[in-house]
Amino acid sequence: MKIDRNAPCPCGSGKKYKKCCLDKMAGATGSESMQDILAEVEKQMKSGKISSLEEAQAVLDAFMREKNAAPLAEFHGLSPEQMTRFLNFPFDSPSFVQFGEDGASALAAPVLILFSLLAEAIGDKGLTPTATGNLPQRFCREAALALWGEEKYAKNTRFGSIRSEMDFFDMHCLRLVAGLAGLVRKYKGKFILTAQCKKKIAAHGVGAVYPDLFRAYAQKFNWGYRDRYQEIPFFQQAFLFTLFLLQKYGDISRPQSFYEDIFLQAFPDLIRDVQETSYQTVEETIRNAYFYRTLENFAGFFGLAELVKTTGKDFPERYEVKKLPLLDQFVSFTI
Repeated sequence: MKIDRNAPCPCGSGKKYKKCCLDKMAGATGSESMQDILAEVEKQMKSGKISSLEEAQAVLDAFMREKNAAPLAEFHGLSPEQMTRFLNFPFDSPSFVQFGEDGASALAAPVLILFSLLAEAIGDKGLTPTATGNLPQRFCREAALALWGEEKYAKNTRFGSIRSEMDFFDMHCLRLVAGLAGLVRKYKGKFILTAQCKKKIAAHGVGAVYPDLFRAYAQKFNWGYRDRYQEIPFFQQAFLFTLFLLQKYGDISRPQSFYEDIFLQAFPDLIRDVQETSYQTVEETIRNAYFYRTLENFAGFFGLAELVKTTGKDFPERYEVKKLPLLDQFVSFTI
């Protein structure tokens, strides 16, 4: 009994067999490998012990259920079934993961600091945008100073001042995410807070909008917008796996390569989907884009991880990563 390369993978991932378990099964050893199971089913069909395709399928289904429920070393304790839920249903898998209903402990997260500054500037009267539709220059400068402090502000603007919202890209992205989350919109030529946003803040404080920002950033915002790397949407799809790794291993500071290595080992086929450039190998592109998009611009931006630079003025910059208390407070895994 042979599975066609283009047939749906029997593991239930929804992918074609050639893009899912084919390589793993080709290298599998031991009595419980897929190839051994297929050979055994075929043998029993020839001997008459299995008399129909329905019975053969039942044997395969039982094997796949057992296989899908077994933890894998490359997934660091997650089973294929759990990984499938992580990748495709991150907010609809309460048996595996639950998210906090508010962000009362997230007030120090950069994303919430920026939103608090924006909400305060908007107030009840709204905030008039520039002719290009962006946030006012003066507000962006004051917000950057409030977030960075004087020393970091001077460092970040040493090659050019903040002349527009686009020069303070964290605030620019926050405004876009707030819009996607239904918290901020334009009305009669001004930025305003939505009624839903006002209601939440009035009842529970500004931390109440943290889950909305988190979900909008994870599901609606294009992570690739924040850098110049090629589109690799799988990083965003796998955000929950990275948070799982941070919660499991993030008690101590670890080099960024620790998480990059795990990600590459868990999803080796990702290399096939990324193009090599004249200045970077495929692996270098994956590592760099993964770090910036997932660890720095997601986990760091949302206050879930702390990134400490370890290379001084050397290039490329390297960081150590450690989880922050907010991660355990906001995300609960039951694995």
